[in-house]
Amino acid sequence: MPVRIRHLAVIAALALLAGGLSGCGTINAKLADGVGDYVPQWMGGEPADVPPRPGSAKYDEFQKEQERKRLEVKAKDDPANPTTSSTGLGAVH
Repeated sequence: MPVRIRHLAVIAALALLAGGLSGCGTINAKLADGVGDYVPQWMGGEPADVPPRPGSAKYDEFQKEQERKRLEVKAKDDPANPTTSSTGLGAVH
């Protein structure tokens, strides 16, 4: 009889460890999304100039700023307005 109790104890311990480890996978997936933003670059984190993630509060503001910059560059290099272009000549084809 003592052998069977020992086997049951080993099986119960292994089942408890397996259940605990399976729970770590879901916790780590949720933590990695938030904690990964706070890891310094020297430690393998993202650089400072990385754009914000879609769905975050700053993402819409970032998109508006990018659109403004795109339109500003387009207006500056407009060949129809020779006073704003650097050479004053349009494209030669």
